[in-house]
Amino acid sequence: MLVVQKYGGTSVADLDRIRSVAKRVISYRERGDKVVVVLSAMAGETDRLLNLANGIDKSPDEREVDVLISTGEQVTSALLAIMLKCMFCDAISMQGHQVRIVTDSSYTKARITAIEKERLVSELDKGRVVVVPGFQGVDEKGNITTLGRGGSDTTAVALAAVLQADVCEIYTDVDGVYTTDPNICDRARRLDTISYNEMLEMASLGAKVLQIRSVELAKKYNVPILVKTSFGEGPGTLVCKEESRMTMEKVVIAGVTYNKNEAKVTVRKVPDKPGMAAKVFTSLSDANIVVDVIVQNVSKKDKTDITFTVPKVDAKKAYKIMEKTAKEVGAEGVSIDEDIAKVSIVGSGMMSHAGIASKMFTVLAEEGINIEAITTSEIKLSCVIEGKYGQLAVQALHRAFGLDREEVEEER
Repeated sequence: MLVVQKYGGTSVADLDRIRSVAKRVISYRERGDKVVVVLSAMAGETDRLLNLANGIDKSPDEREVDVLISTGEQVTSALLAIMLKCMFCDAISMQGHQVRIVTDSSYTKARITAIEKERLVSELDKGRVVVVPGFQGVDEKGNITTLGRGGSDTTAVALAAVLQADVCEIYTDVDGVYTTDPNICDRARRLDTISYNEMLEMASLGAKVLQIRSVELAKKYNVPILVKTSFGEGPGTLVCKEESRMTMEKVVIAGVTYNKNEAKVTVRKVPDKPGMAAKVFTSLSDANIVVDVIVQNVSKKDKTDITFTVPKVDAKKAYKIMEKTAKEVGAEGVSIDEDIAKVSIVGSGMMSHAGIASKMFTVLAEEGINIEAITTSEIKLSCVIEGKYGQLAVQALHRAFGLDREEVEEER
């Protein structure tokens, strides 16, 4: 088998943990597998480096930021290669420009355009473990680039795709993908499998196990992802095609997510005529602000309110843009509410089961939780609610849709 393994920052936080990673890698080599290892920087290292840069300039040059923060992964990849060699396992570390992982030139958030796999394959054929720093690449001009936070997941899946690996294993500090955040609901349970589409929705809605871009790549190139813990043994969670998943585990709702990192913006009394919504959202698009939930109220006296949510980090920027836009379109004013939460249910079974929405709304109503906005897709239903009710909503929905650990065990 050809296996790509990725280890997160907590998995390589010190030399003892790097030694544990080396032992796991060697166990795969001993059973005859070819192994490519992708590493994150040590836990906290990227933040430390960013703080150094921000101590000089609050808006440091992004090209130089990428040169700086890419060193964290360079350190861990070299250390693991040294550790493997000390344990009599032939290994070589290869940086992004040596592989080569070619990206565009969007510093701090680059996208992979190509991977030149020839040298990597050559090293594998020599019987070596190849250790690659995650998160980093190189553009066509030879500049170092980075893929954005969580980019090591994307590196691993991209390498697995181009090498046609049998599996891409993502090792983290949790033992798989859970029905919801175990820190919020102690009855959350680990899923044996989850479909690409469900994982995409959960990642976009606040689940932090996998970076969303890595799941998009996995779905596009049909790369099976196995999410496991590096701090023990266990089956983990397999992220795979829908038909593969459904033969193993038929469920209506796969999980409940909770996101408190959004803000709600309302543009009040917008003239209700063609082109107004386009002007409102074009101004946000031009500023590269992602809009999620959108609600337009029923028109009254040829005026309407337009409400939408944006990432909380963009809230103040969006508010200033909307103040300017409101004047341009003749709206009455703008308000912002950062004390909101978005709670969502996700599951491919929603496509073939009626009554899911009414059940969700009933559960929230019984808990005295008012719904401020709603958005849906084929396999997702999200409600914006007051921030203080977020965790209560998650627990109630998790219980109501039969996801609590004890209930599932009884059914089996």
